[in-house]
Amino acid sequence: MSEDARRPPPPFDLSVVTGFLGAGKTTLLNRLLRDPALANTLVLINEFGEVGLDHLLVERVEGDMLVMTSGCLCCTIRGDLVSSLEDALRARDNNRMAPFERVVIETTGLADPVPVLHTIISHPYLRLRFRLRSVVTLVDALTGMATLDTQDEAVKQAAMADRLVLTKTDLATDSAALEELKQRLQALNPGAPVFDAASGEATAARLFGSVSYDPAARGENATAWLAAEAIEARDHTHGHHHHDRNRHDASIRAFCLRHPRPVAPMAVSLFMELLRSAHGPRLLRFKGLIALSDDPARPLVAHGVQHVMHEPQRLAAWPDEDHTTRMVFILRDLDPAFVEGLWRAAIGEPQLDRADAAALTGNPLAPGLGGLLG
Repeated sequence: MSEDARRPPPPFDLSVVTGFLGAGKTTLLNRLLRDPALANTLVLINEFGEVGLDHLLVERVEGDMLVMTSGCLCCTIRGDLVSSLEDALRARDNNRMAPFERVVIETTGLADPVPVLHTIISHPYLRLRFRLRSVVTLVDALTGMATLDTQDEAVKQAAMADRLVLTKTDLATDSAALEELKQRLQALNPGAPVFDAASGEATAARLFGSVSYDPAARGENATAWLAAEAIEARDHTHGHHHHDRNRHDASIRAFCLRHPRPVAPMAVSLFMELLRSAHGPRLLRFKGLIALSDDPARPLVAHGVQHVMHEPQRLAAWPDEDHTTRMVFILRDLDPAFVEGLWRAAIGEPQLDRADAAALTGNPLAPGLGGLLG
């Protein structure tokens, strides 16, 4: 075997996209992946929980990979990150998959980005095959301040980034609060430019091109976190096992609620409003594909983050063969059974120990319905 044949090809660019639940990572990626500059990109999505609707809202599915309109490929990280990246390299080297030129990893919104970055920077083989180009963190302009106040992971995500993207600024009505959030991000991470997604600043070239990632430039916090991660990783390999290193807060739970029959638009509106007004802070993420009785062939896509429910949209058609309602919730300190009970009450399914929809709507103390479905 010649020297050249043994030498690995030049390293591929690798970028990490992170940001707390509902910051808009998938929305931004869907838009960016239509850019010809990102053709031949492999996207790895790492989701929290067994259920995720993001795939369904991407493009088309072939086997266990999503094929994007731009020629990109996308798959879910099944096991750990290292084996997913190694599998992808092996498949590409053996011509068993389309030759990608760049990899983008979308982390779960609850991920502490430090272990991911430490793995990529320090793994001998991955370091040879990949060049860490950028760490992009999305921050929701509507809930960003509250999230930074209460979620350690969100603080790390913002501090570790070398590019910050503010999302939903077009929905933010309080300019003073937005300015305060920008100042807080600048204090957390003075070196990172902040791009406004709504005004088109977050382009593929800005987020995934040019300068390579330098953790040292992220300030003392980032360097300290990576150093601590290196110690933990070393302990891990020497038998001092830390249980579930990517552990999620025990109070956080993901669950999927399915419903077999189309439901009335008003019932969905009632459900979303009750959930938002009464339990907003504990509803980390809500995303649903819902069959409505007025036109079951055109599902409603609904999603919300904490107390912000986005304007639901009707799709022209279902994205896959399954036409049943399914809603994914990520909750903190809220029992899934309670949410399920609220849903059944709103759609009028009688239960022994719960109020029915009439009692909820007829109750003068019930929160006003925002007319979410127009």
